[in-house]
Amino acid sequence: MKTAATWPAALLFLGVSAVVGCRVADTDGITPVTQLLAFLPWLLVPTGVGLLLALFSRWWAGVVWAVALLGLLAWFIEPYGKTGEPGGPPLASFRVLTSNVEFGHATDALVDAVRREKPDLVFVQECEYTCDATLREALGTDYPHRAAQVAGGSAGSVVLSRFPLTSADGVLGTMAMPGAVADVRGHAVRLQLAHPMPPLPGGTDLWREELGDLRDFAAKHAERVENSETTQPPRSTETTGDSRTPLILAGDFNASQDHAAFRRILDTGLRDATRLTDDDRTPSWPARTTPAFGVQIDHVLLSADFSARAARFLDLPGTDHRALLTDVTLHQRR
Repeated sequence: MKTAATWPAALLFLGVSAVVGCRVADTDGITPVTQLLAFLPWLLVPTGVGLLLALFSRWWAGVVWAVALLGLLAWFIEPYGKTGEPGGPPLASFRVLTSNVEFGHATDALVDAVRREKPDLVFVQECEYTCDATLREALGTDYPHRAAQVAGGSAGSVVLSRFPLTSADGVLGTMAMPGAVADVRGHAVRLQLAHPMPPLPGGTDLWREELGDLRDFAAKHAERVENSETTQPPRSTETTGDSRTPLILAGDFNASQDHAAFRRILDTGLRDATRLTDDDRTPSWPARTTPAFGVQIDHVLLSADFSARAARFLDLPGTDHRALLTDVTLHQRR
């Protein structure tokens, strides 16, 4: 009986240890560890089962192993990333929505949500040709400004805006990641949509590379902000190459805070809006099992010029992602 209970416990501990070990080493490892890292908090379940088996079989070394794993899991479940309020006075408040509409299937539901919630900026991923046409027809009057790279399947993306937009280079990727500069009531805000490839088995190198490209974009932006002599956000959007503008990087990152590649984006100084509102462990995918089970891979990342007042996840029929709605405020840089 002791051996029969010990072996299953040991196998559970070995599997969890592989994932936790990569988290400790600040690496995403290889398949299947890369995928399992997204569900790190849920590893408490197999670890707890293993602990019960170890206690039942009086395998004391296994009990110690389980307690160590539970302690590490509890440590890493703590939210990651910077918080804090900007020091300058508020300049403009507005609403941001990001939604992956899954090959355009949730386009009609997105239109209804936009009309109901009235966001000022809308980041849409997996918006193919029919989706783009529907958004133009249904929302073109209220959102006359757009930055779009329309393509078939999951490759297309669109940014809709109530604010005037000036073109800016996006981040290159397998799926479209357009960028723009918005004139938010006289203040320039750099917008960048995120949609790197998912960490599919056999495709984790590409996933890691595209998240690295987003990290490099954010790092260059932060470096130029730090080296800038300007102490206030520019009031003109004519020079789109000026990366001194406040930044919003939003979309489906196909990564959670438990992925090292995503944490490196946060390490550039960006802040996850849901971290600021204490909603950072709220699952956004897969929508069919949330909120009971899932992981947050949809994010709105903000430069330190912003505060976030509220964040809500919206269930849209037709997509495996929940949309993320955030209320943010731009502050004057000090």
